[in-house]
Amino acid sequence: MALFNANNCKAFLAPIFLLGFFISGLQLAGAQSVGVCNGKNGNDLPSDTEVIDLYKSNGIGRMRIYEPYSTTLDALKGSNIELIIGILNKDLQGLTDAAAATTWVQNNIRNYWPDVKFKYIAVGNEVHPGDAEAQYVLPAIQNIHNAIAAASLQDQIKVSTSIDTTLLGNSYPPSAGSFSDSANSYITAIVNFLVSNGAPLLVNVYPYFSYTDNPSQISLPYALFTSPGVVVNDGNLGYQNLFDALVDAHYSALEKVGAPNLKIVVSESGWPSEGGDAASADNAGTYYKNLINHVKGGTPKKQGQAIETYLFAMFDENLKGPQEFEKHFGLFLPIKQNKYQISSFG
Repeated sequence: MALFNANNCKAFLAPIFLLGFFISGLQLAGAQSVGVCNGKNGNDLPSDTEVIDLYKSNGIGRMRIYEPYSTTLDALKGSNIELIIGILNKDLQGLTDAAAATTWVQNNIRNYWPDVKFKYIAVGNEVHPGDAEAQYVLPAIQNIHNAIAAASLQDQIKVSTSIDTTLLGNSYPPSAGSFSDSANSYITAIVNFLVSNGAPLLVNVYPYFSYTDNPSQISLPYALFTSPGVVVNDGNLGYQNLFDALVDAHYSALEKVGAPNLKIVVSESGWPSEGGDAASADNAGTYYKNLINHVKGGTPKKQGQAIETYLFAMFDENLKGPQEFEKHFGLFLPIKQNKYQISSFG
């Protein structure tokens, strides 16, 4: 999770007004494009078996985890839950060795497949071009992909990385979206590899950060999907919410680096219920409810194409930080009580 890069956010200028919203419950029924991230940065979280049971009982069919916890993978066996499994940034350098990548795939994929339904491997999360780990991302992706191919799983499991919106140098209007000069060569090489192997680009998209960084220029309804009409006109396309604008800005950036058909998977998106500006149960519940309903229909640039999206996150995580709001993104409390009058996900 990273704060939004505020470049050109003035372009999302819209009248700000408050809109009361009754949270009647989040429904994932029929929303096959929606999963939930399962973070483990808490010392009071349920057991892995309890977590999987909670996913299943609420009809949540997709999960993202951030590293290969064996207890989580064991609990997922036979669950039919599709999985994004992550590789931590600190482990990328070691995986530039092909033998190490083969061992990683053997230990964390082949030992569990097909009892665990792996969908994507996220090689690194929110690595920035200036980070020390940046040089290792593509070689690690290549080695993990080669090990997956050696296991004849390349058609079932796609290898990618997860970026955040700070790699955009321009985001307004969405059609002018482009990667920053500093990010361009870094991300273009990765994108070319993804295109050649039919893998999507994973993008963490947080309208919350866009709004809180620029509350005088971005309206809360625009961030919460509650604007009554179009806020941003972009040629023949109209944007009624910031989520669509951010996703389509990435699609435009991909067009500019020669990848117009590369699929984007939103690998994180959420809103905190307390601990920061505009962080409330009402706002968070409104965001999650509207996001779940919205992603079935696609963005203005990709109308009718459901956006595979992972809500962040399943639980509040009391060890996250340093900012207080980071602890409060959960759909559920660690005691497995829902926070938003969720009657049923299924």
